Amino acid sequence: MKLFYCLLVWVACIGNSAAADPDLPFKQAVSVKYSIPGLLKGTALKKLVIDYNDVVYVLSEKGLYRVQGKELVKDLRFTPLSKKKPLDISVQDGPGNLYYLFDDKVLTNGYAGVPYTILPKNKFNKLAVAADGSILLAGTQSLGLIKNNTLAAIDFPQDEQIRNLYNHQGVFYALGKQTVYRFNGFQLLPLYKSGGIKTLAFYKNEIFAGTENGYYAIHNASGNLTVALQNKVPVPNINCLLVANGTIWAGSDEGAFRKEAKGGYRYYASKRWLDDNQVTALAADSKENIYCLTPSGLNKIEFQAQTLAQKTTYYQDKIRQRHIRYGLISEVFFDKPGDISAAEMKDTDNDGLWSSFYLGSQAFRYAVTKEKLAKRYAWETFEAFERLLTINPLKGFPSRTFERIEYRNSDPEAWRKSQDPEWEWKGTTSSDEFVGHIFAAAVMSQFVAETPVEKKRVADFIDKILTHIIDNNYYFIDADGKPTRWGRWNPEYINWYPESVGDRKLGSTTIIAGLQLGYALTGKAIYQSEAFRLMNQHNYLKNILIDCNKIQLTPGYAHLGATMGDGWNHSDDEMAFLTYWVLYHFAFNDTLKKQFAGAIKNHWAIELPERDALWNLIARGTAGVYDKESTLWYLQEFPLDLVRWTVKNSHRKDLIFLPENLRGQTTKIQIPLGEQPMHRHNTNPFDLDGGDGGMAELAGDEYLLPYWMARYLKVIK
Repeated sequence: MKLFYCLLVWVACIGNSAAADPDLPFKQAVSVKYSIPGLLKGTALKKLVIDYNDVVYVLSEKGLYRVQGKELVKDLRFTPLSKKKPLDISVQDGPGNLYYLFDDKVLTNGYAGVPYTILPKNKFNKLAVAADGSILLAGTQSLGLIKNNTLAAIDFPQDEQIRNLYNHQGVFYALGKQTVYRFNGFQLLPLYKSGGIKTLAFYKNEIFAGTENGYYAIHNASGNLTVALQNKVPVPNINCLLVANGTIWAGSDEGAFRKEAKGGYRYYASKRWLDDNQVTALAADSKENIYCLTPSGLNKIEFQAQTLAQKTTYYQDKIRQRHIRYGLISEVFFDKPGDISAAEMKDTDNDGLWSSFYLGSQAFRYAVTKEKLAKRYAWETFEAFERLLTINPLKGFPSRTFERIEYRNSDPEAWRKSQDPEWEWKGTTSSDEFVGHIFAAAVMSQFVAETPVEKKRVADFIDKILTHIIDNNYYFIDADGKPTRWGRWNPEYINWYPESVGDRKLGSTTIIAGLQLGYALTGKAIYQSEAFRLMNQHNYLKNILIDCNKIQLTPGYAHLGATMGDGWNHSDDEMAFLTYWVLYHFAFNDTLKKQFAGAIKNHWAIELPERDALWNLIARGTAGVYDKESTLWYLQEFPLDLVRWTVKNSHRKDLIFLPENLRGQTTKIQIPLGEQPMHRHNTNPFDLDGGDGGMAELAGDEYLLPYWMARYLKVIK
C-alpha cells in the first residue's frame, strides 16, 4: 500500500510544473425526462424507435406517440393514420424510414407513400425492414416476406416462437425461444442456439446477445463466439441491448449502462437519470444521445459539449436564482421529489461553513477576472458572516445561522431569541463554523479587500471571534454560559486525545491557523504570543505535524456521548484542507511554512484515491503538489443535476470491492461523481448508496470553489 501511494505521489507531482491546460469542450451527460400525457399513464409502452430525421417514436397500447419538445404527444401529423393503432413499427435499416404494421396492411410514409401491402388480417404482429425495401413479417405461427410489394409465405420453424425480428446489412435475423436465426432469402436457418438470450444488437459483423447473466457476441455469418460472456457488468440481467457509435449500451431492471472504451462501465440509474429504473428499450439518435424507454416514461441521456467555463456559468446562475438566503448559501428543499418550482431555502447546521465555499469561489473569481459582480457577491456573503456575530447578544460569538422569528428548520432546540425582536439565531456553534470563518476572512483579505477600510472590516471580523475564544479559555461559550460541544481548542481538551485520534491534530491546526491569521490581519501581538505558547508549551506544533498514517481505530474515547476514534472522519478532512490554505499562507515564518507544507503533503497523499479537486488544488497552492488528472476529472465529472436523488451502487457486479477498512474505501476505484449520491466535500466519496429521495438540492459551490481556485493557480485557462 505504501508503494502504491508513493507511485501516486510521483505521478501526481509530474504534472505540477506543466502549463495550464486550455479549457477545451468535453461531453457532459445530462438527463432529459419527457412528460407523459395523462392518457398514457398506466398504459404499456411497447417499443421505441428513431427515424432518420431524429423523430423519436413510442408505440403504446393506445397508439403511436412521438417526442415534441420535452413532451410525448400523440402522432397526429398523418391524419388518415392518426386514429389507427399499429401492432408494430420499425425503422428501415439504412435509409431510416418509419414503417407501420397494422392488422391488415404494412406501409410507410416514406418514398411518397408508395410501399403499401395488404396482408391477411391478424396474421402478423412483428416486422423488420431492409434497405432494399424488403420486409420480414412474423406472427404467432406465421412468417412472410414482402418483396416488391408482394407477400410470400415462409416456412415457420417447428415448435418455435419468434420473439423479435431484425435486419442488419441487408440480412434478416430472428430471435426465437432459444435460437438466433439467419434468413438466407428463402428460410430461417439456425445460426446460434443457447438458452437465456433475451435480446440482440448488431454491430459490423457481430451480433451481441443480452442474457440474464451478461452479454456476449457471435459472428453474424458463422455463429462463432467473438466476445466471451461479459458478466462483470453493473447489472447482468439484461432486458435490451444497443450498439451506438461503437459503444455497447444495455438496459436492465436496475438502470442502463454503457461500456467505456478504456474499460469499465458507466451506470445510469436512479431518478437522477431515469423516471424508472426498469429500462425496456434503447435507441440512439444521430447526435449520439441515448433514449431509454421504461414502463412509465421516456428518458434521454444527452451528451452536451461544453467547456468548464460554460459549466461554471450554469452553477453561478443557478445559485443566484435560488440558493442565496440573506447572503448565505442555502441548500433548497422540495415538497415533491425534484420539484424545483416549489423550492424552499432552509437553514442547516453549518450555514457559515457552506457559505465559505461560495464566498471563496467568488474571491478567487475576483482574483482571476476582476469582475465587479464577483466582488459584490463576496462582500454580500461576508456581510452575512458579520451578521452572524451581531444577531446575538454574545460578544464575539458567531451564530450558526439566523432566520426570521417563528421559523426553525434544523435542530429547533438550538435556536435562541435575538435582541432584534424580528429575528432568531442558532447557537451550538462548532469548529466547522470557525474553519469557514477563518478561510473566508483569509481569502477576503488576500483577494477582495483592497482599501484600508475594507481590510479593517475583515480584520475586525476575525478579531472579534478570536478575542471571544481567547477570553473564554479557548472555547466557544454559548448563551447558556457553557462551551459548545465542538467549539473547543483548550489544551486540556486537545491533548486529551491520543495521536491516533484525528481531533488532536485537527484542533491544533485550526486554532494555530486562526491565530496566525489574526496576527497578520490585526497586528495584535497577543495572537502571535498565544500561538507560540500553544505550539511550544502545549505541543500544538507537534500535533500539527502528526503523521496522518498514525490515525487508527482507537476505542475508549467518547466526548459528550459521541464515540471518537471509531473511523476516518471525512468531515475532518474538509476542515483540515480549508484550514491548510490559511495555515500555510499566513505562517509566521518560512521555517513554519516549510513544516506546514510537509504536513499538508502528508495528508494529501492519503487522500489521493478520493480524487477531490479541492484537496488537490489546496495542496498545489500550499505544498506545491497535486494530482492533475484527478483534478480535471473531478471538474468534468461533477454532475449538473445536484438533486439529492436516492442512489444505489452496492449491488453492482462490475465493481471491485475492498475488505472493510479504516477509511471506508469500499471499492478499488472511485465511481464517477454522476453515479454517486450527491454530497458535499465532507462525505466519503466511496459511499455507494445514499441520497434523500430527491427532496433537496445542493447549490453548486462544491464545484465553483475548486474551479476558480484552478483558474487562479493556472491549472486551467
